[in-house]
Amino acid sequence: MGDEDQIAPDQEIDFCTLGMFIIDEIHYLPPTPPVFDILGGAGSFSALGARLFSPPPLSRTVSWIVDKGSDFPPSLTSQITSWQTSCLIREDANRLTTRGWNGYDTSQNRAFKYTTPKLRLTTDSLTPSLLLSKSFHLICSPTRCIDLVTAILRARKALNKTIEKPLFIWEPVPDLCLPTELLNCTNCLPYIDILSPNANELAGFMGDTGSEIDPLTNEISKPWVERACEQLLGSMPLQSYALVVRCGAQGCYIAKNGGRSRRPSMRKKRRPANHARGGLTLDMDMSTLFLGLLDDEGALIREEEVPIDPGIEKWLPAYFTAEESEGVVDPTGGGNGFLGGMAVALARGRGVVEASCWGSVAASFMIEQVGVPVLSSAPCPNEGEKGEDGKELWNGVCVQQRLEEYIKRVGL
Repeated sequence: MGDEDQIAPDQEIDFCTLGMFIIDEIHYLPPTPPVFDILGGAGSFSALGARLFSPPPLSRTVSWIVDKGSDFPPSLTSQITSWQTSCLIREDANRLTTRGWNGYDTSQNRAFKYTTPKLRLTTDSLTPSLLLSKSFHLICSPTRCIDLVTAILRARKALNKTIEKPLFIWEPVPDLCLPTELLNCTNCLPYIDILSPNANELAGFMGDTGSEIDPLTNEISKPWVERACEQLLGSMPLQSYALVVRCGAQGCYIAKNGGRSRRPSMRKKRRPANHARGGLTLDMDMSTLFLGLLDDEGALIREEEVPIDPGIEKWLPAYFTAEESEGVVDPTGGGNGFLGGMAVALARGRGVVEASCWGSVAASFMIEQVGVPVLSSAPCPNEGEKGEDGKELWNGVCVQQRLEEYIKRVGL
């Protein structure tokens, strides 16, 4: 089956990730034993984060890419198929599937390394349907992020010159969150819509690794996160940029500086061309000269004002409270799932705060088990009496119900 045969050419796509598919082995602190052949990778978890909010047929608006090598377990194929997404599967019997080793420290910071050669995704990996997605999740270095955004926009324009610019959500790779990359990071902000590091990655950019942890509580320091965001956004004062910092058990911090909106709601009206040259002459038509400058009542038409974003500074709690921490089994994929849920919410018109609620709920499903949440079908609680059988459940829970409960809890 060719690439184009898997996804309908006219399929509308809300979310596309360029994160890779990886088969994971996860090593925990003793005495928990390691686990192997776990469906993973940033692409898998972010796509699933978007998929949670997309029951069929909406599931087809979620797209991602899976590269299957000769060692690909059949059980994972069945699992992927059951999600009914627009998954582009590329098979190559001459290589091994990308595999990775994961390990965690006492602060839940992840160590990662590849155990087989990786196959990185590029713009050339995207079919026309995927290229026209409303949102993209990128996980890469700052300079590669700029290259990917530029290439995607160029390829989209070649397909459709009038299509709107998509949303770009950038997740920086941990090993390049360094002080030497801070300038590249700020250079990247005009190209994207959301930058979402975790607190440790933000500290890496700021050259302050370790300070993000409060020594008294051994938890992420909220005042430090706020100061770091203020410093980073303070270096970009003229336009509005958004950071969503993922802070594990502390939730997430949304920081958006005030400034000129980069996505105005209306296009500027083009003033009629005036091809006159030189000064006034006796035979000049004065009404033509002022055409486009005055309204019907003779008042001067001013240039449309550029919308000013007032900015945001807001903490959202993690879905699981401190009293419910036993519900957290494995943090792997929580951040990626958060970004998938957030991205698809933004693509469907939600604001960054509500979209972060979607992200928080998506993350909650990722961390309840080792690997990915389990899909089943049954009536949602309180809806069975309506006869609406066949509702999707993930880990035995209705996603929409969990989202509504969380939004109510945070007061939105």
